[in-house]
Amino acid sequence: MAPEDKGRLVWNHSTHVDGLIPILEKLITFTGIRTVTPGVISRSKGHCPQLKLRVSVPIRGGYKAIARQGKTVQEVFIVTDLSQKELESAIKQVLS
Repeated sequence: MAPEDKGRLVWNHSTHVDGLIPILEKLITFTGIRTVTPGVISRSKGHCPQLKLRVSVPIRGGYKAIARQGKTVQEVFIVTDLSQKELESAIKQVLS
């Protein structure tokens, strides 16, 4: 893939879920993913020992995903032409 085909990772927060940025940097290399923007961080009651990223809901132009690590949860907005199944497949590949 040519570098100009690579998506864009928006840095709008100073804090991120541990290990999330390297995963998102791999995700933006997939054709069809245009912009990935980490969003609001919050705390959850449950504990998730490993980093997880799952597609949550469709948004205009893409999907909102939820990243979880430990008790921390972060929204991730993904602007893409991919279908939900294709995006889930791409996320599965970068997490493995």
